[in-house]
Amino acid sequence: MAADVSDPEELARDVVSALRERGETVALCESLTAGLASATLATVPGASQVLRGGLITYATDLKHSLAGVDEKQLENDGPVAASTARAMATGAQDSCGATWGVSLTGVAGPDSQDGHPVGEVFIGIAAPDGVTAHRAEASGNLGKFALSDATATPVRVLAGDRATIRRAAVRCAFEALLAAVEGEPGPAAVR
Repeated sequence: MAADVSDPEELARDVVSALRERGETVALCESLTAGLASATLATVPGASQVLRGGLITYATDLKHSLAGVDEKQLENDGPVAASTARAMATGAQDSCGATWGVSLTGVAGPDSQDGHPVGEVFIGIAAPDGVTAHRAEASGNLGKFALSDATATPVRVLAGDRATIRRAAVRCAFEALLAAVEGEPGPAAVR
């Protein structure tokens, strides 16, 4: 990827460019970012050719009613889970008629939620041929971010205040989408 991962706006330009080149579209389902990812994509000239729309499912019940996440799944796994991220991504893809669906769900703080620490974020990617989920996490001390599977304990989470965590989540989502669109080996998926 050409972009510096610390710059979500640069990554957004790369995402729009990659999707335009392929004649593909994207839709987003956002919880903790509350539209920040969609708004960031929309700042890119030409975004209207690829951005179909999105769902803001900040409240847990809206994950079901708007994105179609199964109520029992939400009850069992909760709103901050890989399974929820996958279902949210598929819901955005289906409801907006997009080639790709992307979801972001997690905890921006200031307090933990249902046993999930502040900074725990899951990103769902619904591709034309399947859906995956990834955990966003901080890597190193230079403000770079990575995506990983969830096997390591303790969980390394995104750090910072609410605004920093939300912005980092957007960076990670764009990284994951761009890798998937470009067919690059992506991060290990979370079950």
